[in-house]
Amino acid sequence: MRGTVGFVLCCAFVALEIVSLPARAWGDQGHQVVALIADHYLNPTARARVQSILAGDHSHLTPDTGIASEATWADRFRDSDRNTTEIRFNQTHQWHFVDIELGQANLDAACFNHPVLPAGTVASKSAPDSCVVDKIAEFATELASSATTASEKRLALQFLLHFVGDVHQPLHASNDNDQGGNAKIVTAQGIKTGKLHHYWDTEFVLKIGNDPTKVAQGLVASITPGQIKAWKKGDASTWAMQSFATSQLWVYRDLGAPDPSGKFVLSPTYVKNATNISARQLARAGVRLAKILNDALK
Repeated sequence: MRGTVGFVLCCAFVALEIVSLPARAWGDQGHQVVALIADHYLNPTARARVQSILAGDHSHLTPDTGIASEATWADRFRDSDRNTTEIRFNQTHQWHFVDIELGQANLDAACFNHPVLPAGTVASKSAPDSCVVDKIAEFATELASSATTASEKRLALQFLLHFVGDVHQPLHASNDNDQGGNAKIVTAQGIKTGKLHHYWDTEFVLKIGNDPTKVAQGLVASITPGQIKAWKKGDASTWAMQSFATSQLWVYRDLGAPDPSGKFVLSPTYVKNATNISARQLARAGVRLAKILNDALK
């Protein structure tokens, strides 16, 4: 039985605040929730500019140009030629994650040693070997610059709406020689057997609730002023390492050993903790996305 927003809100921000091949991170619903939380915290100027910039999207890759739909655009753009030319896929698919190895915790290595964007090159046309941490920084700089063209500013916004969510999905910031959880098959009571990565992308988010708007509203109602202040600190590299630590402490540590068939059987406690962690990470991402947009679109 799927949980509700109320279940998460009763414990996610109490119990868990004491714990100091790419996929669709969070799935569409998770990204929509992040965007809707961010929208709540946008100042009027930033909100108007976001709406104006997104209104210029004529790609038809999303159902509409609202902030929630556009937060899913980067996945759709990446996958739009995945089975044909693979030009978009090959250029952008590594931008969605940062594979920090559990045994090394080397962010620099996971970010290809932070290649510098060549002079005159826009971030949307940069090299494929780049990580989500550096892409967030590059696109935030472009969004804030008056020298950025209107079309590139729109792309910068579209990628930011998505990538800030990506960096908060623990398995988009960690790797255990398992393709970020894609090579581990898991099962849990009431959930169809699948990849560990998929569970964190989608299944645990769905346990928070099925309506992105209601989930976002419920999470916003539970976010305290102290949390907002704390969560705004740092940058994408800080947030990536926080997601990595979450993965170490919760995602992988409690998996246990696989059964004879090779599957990992997740306990009800694991599912409950993962649902609460997902709620916290979505809330953090929304607050931090709003900060980036408010700073850039003054």
